Amino acid sequence: MASIESLHTPLLRLFLSEKSKKYIEQVILVLAIVSFLVHLGFIYFADHLPFLNPESELLGSPIAAVYTPFSFILVYEVYLLVYYLPRSITTYVSKQYEIISLIIIRRLFKDLANLKLSTDWFTIKSDLQFTYDILASLMLFYLLFWFYRQNKNRMALHQNGSELSTSLNRFVAFKKWTALILVPVLLGLALYTFGKWGYLEFTDNDGSLKELKNINNVFFDEFFTILIIVDVLLLLVSFFYTDKYHKVIRNSGFVITTILIRLSFSVDGLVNTALIVFAVAFGLAILAIHNQFEKEANSG
Repeated sequence: MASIESLHTPLLRLFLSEKSKKYIEQVILVLAIVSFLVHLGFIYFADHLPFLNPESELLGSPIAAVYTPFSFILVYEVYLLVYYLPRSITTYVSKQYEIISLIIIRRLFKDLANLKLSTDWFTIKSDLQFTYDILASLMLFYLLFWFYRQNKNRMALHQNGSELSTSLNRFVAFKKWTALILVPVLLGLALYTFGKWGYLEFTDNDGSLKELKNINNVFFDEFFTILIIVDVLLLLVSFFYTDKYHKVIRNSGFVITTILIRLSFSVDGLVNTALIVFAVAFGLAILAIHNQFEKEANSG
């Protein structure tokens, strides 16, 4: 056990320290800029290079080039989710909501490149999806504002609290090990899924890309499946450290929101967007009611 624990701090410094976060942020920023320029180059030379598929929906307009750097930004958001997991469950969940809202924003850039401006706006599927997404992005932005405000209120309630108990310290240690395991798992998944998608997206000439799901779901479909497993595991382990009703309901509610977000990847159109907005709204309601329980408990 001692040898295992001795690995804990060095691994945290390597993957989940403030220094590592800043370094990864700089690397992702450089990659995002380079990928944007490369994508623009592919769009310009789409009709001249034999290994490119000029009919790809990501090669039809320079606006579509924004899609690629946004993918790197989303990867960084995934890292931040893992980074905050040991620190705060609520902040970890808020990163899930940020990720799904950014997925919708990224989808808007792709849809803008293929938008059909006509009087039949409400009968064209792609234009309708654009309408759903632009309204959903506004609603999610507003819901996240209130979620962060509730989280700020929650942290204020604990400022005068006592130090963590031994059992809670063990729970924090469990979350740290969970985060450390997630780093290589999600990195490997990202490299494989984005690599496969990128290769087929730009070179597909035999219809192989049709075997893939919606490109907006690439990686994140599997990502949220993994998060469901992690969230359920954290919920079950938390029972060892607290039996307070409002905390059990809060943690259970957060699991439900992750499941709803994951389900949204299996449907399209209005149902997809509605599931995402409802998931975040449900998470906000759960946190707000939880904070009221905490406030009453502290005042009593």
